[in-house]
Amino acid sequence: MKMLKDLVKILVVLFLGIVIPNNLSFGQSEDEINEDECTFNSIKLFGKIQFVDSFPDLTVQVVESFPDLKVKIVDSFPDDCGEWQIVDSFPDIKVKIVESFADIKIKFVESFPGIP
Repeated sequence: MKMLKDLVKILVVLFLGIVIPNNLSFGQSEDEINEDECTFNSIKLFGKIQFVDSFPDLTVQVVESFPDLKVKIVDSFPDDCGEWQIVDSFPDIKVKIVESFADIKIKFVESFPGIP
């Protein structure tokens, strides 16, 4: 009987130590902004942007304080972090503006775009 209890304990420890961490994140989100590459889940946060109502690559919420990204609208060469050129076709990223549950929060600025 003691041997069975010891076996159960070992199996529980193995299950908790191996199976659960590989399958569950326990509240840790894999969604993150990479500051070095200026990306969110490998989606670059600069370039030619098309606003869409469905099937976006990225959802954003426009805020006035504590943004994840400061965005500057430019007319050409959106090559730096946070620079967006609005286009109607051939976008680099399709973006949908939402009121809640956004991937990232943005603030539109006139200067110093990028990750605060």
